[in-house]
Amino acid sequence: MRSREPIGLARSDGKRPDGMTLIPWRLGRSLLWDATCVDPLAASHIQATSSMVGAAASSAEQAKRRKYENLDSSFIFVPFGVETLGPWGPEARALFKELSKRVIESTVDPRAGSYLGQRISLAIQRGNAASILGTVPRCGAFEDVLDFI
Repeated sequence: MRSREPIGLARSDGKRPDGMTLIPWRLGRSLLWDATCVDPLAASHIQATSSMVGAAASSAEQAKRRKYENLDSSFIFVPFGVETLGPWGPEARALFKELSKRVIESTVDPRAGSYLGQRISLAIQRGNAASILGTVPRCGAFEDVLDFI
């Protein structure tokens, strides 16, 4: 069986959103999201982030919005921007709030939303650790530590 890319998702540059709901999210439309994790200490962000927490994540979300501005209107697109030091962009926070609500309703566990947030935060920190460890030369005695992480 051959599957076709939904209209508006096939891009000539090969870029696609990170995920899509299989069931309608709202008003019969599927949710698409594209996540990004930016470094607020990068030279391109430092001026904005020095005066506003989350500025880099917000800017990254705006860039994702522009990237997908020609997406078919049968989808709901949400950029999910976070920063390596922790802050989330406004659209990421709003999507997380809605996801948490739905997960809590589905599982009937009031802690489910917190668990989801913890998993996302841990994924960010694992990425940070991988970035740091990627700069360390691999040598014999240090191999065991890298395998543990």
